Amino acid sequence: MYRFRFVLFRPLQLVPVLLGISAITFVLVRSIPGDPARILLGSRATPETIAQIRAQFGLDEPLWLQFVYFLKNLVHGDMGRSILYKSEVLGIVTDRIEPTAVLVAGSVLLAVVFAVSLSALAATHKGRATDHLVRMFSTAGLGFPAFWLGIMLMMVFSVRLELFPVSGYGDTPLDRLHHMLLPCLTVALALSAVLTRNLRASMIAQMASDYATAARARGLPDRAIFWRHVLPNSIVPTVNLLAINIGWLIGGTVVIESVFSIPGMGQLLVRAIFSRDYMVVQAVAMVFACASVLVNFAADIATVAIDPRVKL
Repeated sequence: MYRFRFVLFRPLQLVPVLLGISAITFVLVRSIPGDPARILLGSRATPETIAQIRAQFGLDEPLWLQFVYFLKNLVHGDMGRSILYKSEVLGIVTDRIEPTAVLVAGSVLLAVVFAVSLSALAATHKGRATDHLVRMFSTAGLGFPAFWLGIMLMMVFSVRLELFPVSGYGDTPLDRLHHMLLPCLTVALALSAVLTRNLRASMIAQMASDYATAARARGLPDRAIFWRHVLPNSIVPTVNLLAINIGWLIGGTVVIESVFSIPGMGQLLVRAIFSRDYMVVQAVAMVFACASVLVNFAADIATVAIDPRVKL
């Protein structure tokens, strides 16, 4: 268990990371042109009402003092009050977490299934037609933007074939599965392309290693060598690559949720940015940052658990 000692002190290293992200987000959000009070009031804006709204939400305070108040409230689990929705930000964000979590989890699950299957086919048929087809798929997946791929899938499977809903999240669990399958497939195709290239190369290298050659010399079947030895040793680099891409995927949900009109964190973030709802933008950014940090932390634990040689 000494290999897992990093679990005790690694969370302490994550605190300054989250603090830095919160500071950068705070500054960048307030650098966006436009006054949230004026945007909120619209044609009814007068100097008196603007001053009243700014005072109500603490926007008339110096920036450094606003940041201190933000951190103080954050420690107590208070993310502030939304200017646009007129309610507590924590409740708004909590209501939007589920669609985004389902999108990310479903996309990762499909991507892992695709990547392992395609990489195994390509590695075991190196240089043949199957290998070339898999490499073409991975290259095409890297070249197609996710939003374009989503629109194409929507036109084919939703508009023409009418197999899936065009947008929305659904009400019942089965209805939500029906609504989310196409968005998850969109993200999974792009993500699996990256994973497939990496995992295929790793598998080919492991299949040519000394321990694989020795196993063949002892008469062990190729299928057993692959699943017992090659795949476990090939998966470690891919786990870390997957963690990095999940972090990218969490932020990238903004595009997919906009394309498929999913009421998740990404759609909430877009609307908050356009309305200059500072508190909501900061809260969503913090949730995304925490999720990315936790995913990479989980990847470190998984890496140590899979490969005893790794020490962190």
